[in-house]
Amino acid sequence: MVYRLIKEQIDKRLYRGKAIIVVGPRQVGKTTLLRMLTADTDRKVVVWNCDEPDVRRKLAEPTSSQLGAEAANADLILIDEAQRVQNIGITLKLLVDNYPEKQVVVTGSSAMELSNSINEPLTGRKYEYVMFPFSAEELIKEFGPTEERRMLERRLIYGSYPEVVNLDGEERETLTNLVSSYLYKDIFSFQDVRKPEIVEQLLQALALQVGSEVSFNELGRLLGLTSITIQRYIDLLEKSYVVFHLRSFSRNVRNELKKSRKIYFYDNGVRNAMIGDYKPLTLRNDTGALWENYVISERMKHNSYSGFYGKCYFWRTQQQQEVDYLEDYDGVLHAYEFKWNPIRQPRLTETFAKSYPDHTFSIVTPENYQGFVCGGV
Repeated sequence: MVYRLIKEQIDKRLYRGKAIIVVGPRQVGKTTLLRMLTADTDRKVVVWNCDEPDVRRKLAEPTSSQLGAEAANADLILIDEAQRVQNIGITLKLLVDNYPEKQVVVTGSSAMELSNSINEPLTGRKYEYVMFPFSAEELIKEFGPTEERRMLERRLIYGSYPEVVNLDGEERETLTNLVSSYLYKDIFSFQDVRKPEIVEQLLQALALQVGSEVSFNELGRLLGLTSITIQRYIDLLEKSYVVFHLRSFSRNVRNELKKSRKIYFYDNGVRNAMIGDYKPLTLRNDTGALWENYVISERMKHNSYSGFYGKCYFWRTQQQQEVDYLEDYDGVLHAYEFKWNPIRQPRLTETFAKSYPDHTFSIVTPENYQGFVCGGV
């Protein structure tokens, strides 16, 4: 089993009188994470798998005494696939309030975010984490930097979902099944989406615009929807951990773009699956976009797992001067350019350098990317 970095964050929060909630897209290894927690403790453990109908019934409307009886001999209570239980938030509140000496760890898909079933009942009673597909940092630690560098093109094309990484030769079938059966289906169950086919068309459009600014109005005209509906659907896709956005950075330059955004996919394989394109890099005209999506998404995973407290942006002016990626923390702007095959050494645009003198600047290429995705400046 590939060691998951999120476990380090969970270990720090155990037995503090709060539930630990791990959410994320399906098929990223949340059940395996619970097995790791079970194997790494001497305490008594009970596991409730909510795929089982009797477990769902038991947890749907219990009393605190019933819960106490079920977990009487356990110090650590692991609840898997919790999104399947109606009113799971109330059940977790009863456990935390009445048995603070026991540690409750819960995993669930994006359905728990979409249904908002845990936020209000567990206010002030939970630590919440997001689990993603394997991160580059995890794979580098597992397989070593040299081997992972050899696998870079494969990661750009097929991504890093656990099943994709572990089942060599079955990548296309696995990704097709993922995007057709699991990835964003929770949206249809928990939200009022009147045209489900539009969600897939929207994802295809976003996949073709990776690395470019996204206009809600243009997407609306393309799909025959209002910009408000497009914005709502993208918000739901973000809550399903399919995509995320970067906003444009603006502070004091007159012609900076102030309200633009870019949309990225958390996994390159999902992006390519949405447009059905798994060609090798030598036959593609979107290698630059794939590279940008990969390194930014991997940096986002690292930031999430490490407790990053800064802000992330891109920067561009109306004259098309740009910086691919910015991190703003500790009073310093850290600027990055992403180049798959740099013919010449890129330079930071003079407008940005003069406007924001407190900055650093780095170029991320296949030769040095591992430091960036593992948290280097």
